[in-house]
Amino acid sequence: MAVSTEMVRDLRQRTGAGVLDCKRALEQVNGDLEKAIELLRKKGLAIAEKKADREANEGLVEAYIHAGGKLGVLLELNCETDFVARTDDFRELAHDLAMQVAAANPQHLTPEDIPTEALERERQWQREQVGEGKSEEVIERILEGKLRKHYQEVCLLEQPFIRDESLTVRDLITTKIAILGENIKVRRFARFELGGD
Repeated sequence: MAVSTEMVRDLRQRTGAGVLDCKRALEQVNGDLEKAIELLRKKGLAIAEKKADREANEGLVEAYIHAGGKLGVLLELNCETDFVARTDDFRELAHDLAMQVAAANPQHLTPEDIPTEALERERQWQREQVGEGKSEEVIERILEGKLRKHYQEVCLLEQPFIRDESLTVRDLITTKIAILGENIKVRRFARFELGGD
């Protein structure tokens, strides 16, 4: 199937990938847009994994104020070079992530950041909710599903992205790593709400 300019443009707008990457992806999947998006996401994941160990000490601190000054977020987003930190894509990502923190109120960056005792309390509470009469194997499977749901509520990188819930925040960052060609990490964030704790 011949890949048209409009198809490439549409894929580029939806993924942010380069023109040649979009064209190649569409050619590989015979013009199927959804398969091309998935192919580019997988490619982005592979690129992100290769770059994960690289130092990310540059970047910026994004400040986001919402609700007439009653809610604010500070977020540190790091990359490898100050050149990338000054790009519009990187600044847009930092802004989107700060908005995510404001809207979704995550408590932790990753599941690994949740204190062990808090995780055990959640696991125990969920176990009580499951009830009795089920085998231990079934209970463990149910608990794993409930804990994944809990992570999506309290961990920034596991949350569905507020602008496109088909992506997690981790997927969004992975996509930007593929586009910008550098390792990107959220170092820390803080959310302040007037009258809150």
